[in-house]
Amino acid sequence: MSVIPLAGLRKWIPNIYGGINLQNIHIAHVIENSKFNSFHLSVLLWCIFLILFDGFDLVVYGAVIPSLGEAWGTAPSVLGMIGSLTLVGGLIGSLFCGILADKVGRKTVIITCVALFGTFTLLTGFAQGPVDFAVYRFIAGMGLGGIPPLLVVLTSEYSPKSIKNIMVAVMFSGYSIGGILVSLLGMNVIPALGWRWMFFIGAIPLIAIPFLIRFLPESLYYYVEKGDYKKASAIVKRLNPSYVPQENDRFINELSTTGVPVAKLFENRRGRTTIMFWIACFMGLLMVYGLGTWLPQLMVEAGYPLRSSLLFLFSLNIGAIIGSICGGWLADRIGSKKVLISLFTFGAICLTLLGFKPGTIILYGLVAVAGAASIGSQNLNNAFISIFYPTDIKSTALGWALGIGRFGAILGPAMGGMLIELKLPIYMNFISFAIPAVIAAMAISLIQDKYKSSGNAKEDVFNGEHLQRHEKMD
Repeated sequence: MSVIPLAGLRKWIPNIYGGINLQNIHIAHVIENSKFNSFHLSVLLWCIFLILFDGFDLVVYGAVIPSLGEAWGTAPSVLGMIGSLTLVGGLIGSLFCGILADKVGRKTVIITCVALFGTFTLLTGFAQGPVDFAVYRFIAGMGLGGIPPLLVVLTSEYSPKSIKNIMVAVMFSGYSIGGILVSLLGMNVIPALGWRWMFFIGAIPLIAIPFLIRFLPESLYYYVEKGDYKKASAIVKRLNPSYVPQENDRFINELSTTGVPVAKLFENRRGRTTIMFWIACFMGLLMVYGLGTWLPQLMVEAGYPLRSSLLFLFSLNIGAIIGSICGGWLADRIGSKKVLISLFTFGAICLTLLGFKPGTIILYGLVAVAGAASIGSQNLNNAFISIFYPTDIKSTALGWALGIGRFGAILGPAMGGMLIELKLPIYMNFISFAIPAVIAAMAISLIQDKYKSSGNAKEDVFNGEHLQRHEKMD
């Protein structure tokens, strides 16, 4: 039997032995060559919705820090440690949810994470002091940390090849939309209703769980791996409406989606690149969560009122959206590596200039570029990772990259709290966040594009065997 590419899905192959009509369907070909339609849009919108509240529930802490300091008299260093503790939970979630999803399915783990972070975000609104507040945030963090890598992989797996980067970038812009909602709601909700209501709003995804169970699709790769061909056939039909399901259809997935050891990330000469991705994620997430947590307070310390400081958070996330979408568009045309190096470099320059307090309009512009270089770059880096590795290890690759990156995320809020307590000049605070951008740019520059997955299973297997033979000869 020959393999049917997407263009031949409507054709049947006659079986000379029994006259049975058969179709061999390469699922990677079906997805990558599909045309964007309502199914792709539904996947994208659900993922945007989830990442929006994931971003909201992480960024909201930065908006309520001034209120918590006043209500409980908590020192900045302690508040910074609470922010870091949330991200310790995120580290645990990120490291283990990716591997678990490869075994039990993306959808199951995503919904579990939503239930976890939604429940404990709701409880955070009832916290009576720093201790129970920190416990609730830690547990919520495990759910919050597990969701992003799974949404990146799910979006990537259902993206046509020609728009894969832009789809992942648009999806991840939902994180920044969540940050924008935090700043807009915070300016009105916190003065009128108090900080607790910000966490009540953050628990809204709990209401969506029944709809997620009904409408969020599972990975097509996972269905084929588990032999659930009826569901796989239904998804192929939605991806390509011209497909006519047949009883004897054979779905071909040349790559396994079961859990894989982290050592596979270092095979086929991808070891150096894996380390560079980890360094870039560490530095990128340090910037994202350091700035996201402390930017409002840093601006308050610089003499701006709270309302204006929350507007800086708004600018940061607007810049992140523009950087994610425009950067994704460029990455599909000139490559992710060039775009990421440029963004991180511009980000370092703009963060340095922020410390010298230019005019207000210029200041908002610099903050927006900083958002593109921090949150936007991290979003693009996630997309880069998801297309660099073969399908069978991409969940593990992204889970571990974001997991290692969470150490940077943990350091960011703690570092910001220490900077506030040290009473350093404002320019030193921002230079401290510019240095990670420089290191991230250097790490991305050392990534070896020539070892990127081809997106073709047979070619990846051939290349891997060729490299192993070459290494033995060396």
